[in-house]
Amino acid sequence: MTRSVPERDAACAIAQAAAVVGDWWSLLLIRETARGHHRFDALQEELGISRKVLTERLAHLVETGVLEKVPYQDRPVRHEYRLTPSGQGLLPVLLSMQDWADRWVFGDGSLSGTADETSAEARRVAGLTGLRLPPLELPGHRDGAPLDPVAAAPATVLFCYPATGRPGPLPDRWADIPGTVGCTLENRLFRDAYEDFRAAGAEVHGVSTQRPDEQRVFAVEEGIPFTLLSDVDLRLAAALRLPTFRAGQLLRLKRAVLVVDRDRVVRHARFPVTDIPAAVTEALTEVRRLAAQG
Repeated sequence: MTRSVPERDAACAIAQAAAVVGDWWSLLLIRETARGHHRFDALQEELGISRKVLTERLAHLVETGVLEKVPYQDRPVRHEYRLTPSGQGLLPVLLSMQDWADRWVFGDGSLSGTADETSAEARRVAGLTGLRLPPLELPGHRDGAPLDPVAAAPATVLFCYPATGRPGPLPDRWADIPGTVGCTLENRLFRDAYEDFRAAGAEVHGVSTQRPDEQRVFAVEEGIPFTLLSDVDLRLAAALRLPTFRAGQLLRLKRAVLVVDRDRVVRHARFPVTDIPAAVTEALTEVRRLAAQG
């Protein structure tokens, strides 16, 4: 239901934003559309929300330009709900909320680029197995052109990492944050095993929240043969609710490895990654297992 902003807060952008999305159901509807649930019945099933409340919240988000109604059936006419550019601009807000809760509600407040095996973050990533990655595109490092993170190959390995140190300096005390060290090593290990992954029928993509131009410098220097994808707008992170942490005023992806089949279904998910060489070997083993299944 639309809230009116008091006159005293008319010029306050925080108050105006809260009037649009400062509601439990509205925030969760944005979360679910980012995850690929676009139709009324699917949203109701995912959220356990009453049809009346769902109708009201969807109408509000359409009215405020966060969602748009897109017809998918003519007789009778039925619509699905998709994020507008305005709605996509709220994804960093949702990921910041997730990051805050992982650190301060589920965690003890410590800043970390990893997590415990029993953490809420680890349970979320483990729960990705069997889920389908919704259609989305991320800019690639070569020319910044948008690319589907899922390749046409029988399998795609997506390895997420916080940031490499080149071309720019990393935030102060970066190495003191658990889980941050090893991004260059991880890229090199996947680089060195790339032909083995290709021979097994898989494509490999590295993913970070660094800009494509930053990734390009690193890829050229290191001779990275596969495409690095930039999740600078946090679209992949929002679609999968991937673990993040904030360092240098930016949200960074925590290290995770996913294997996705050509139908976009996640077949393997590893988080936390505490042994990088073992995680690379584990991903290759999973790709070969999928190839053996045909």
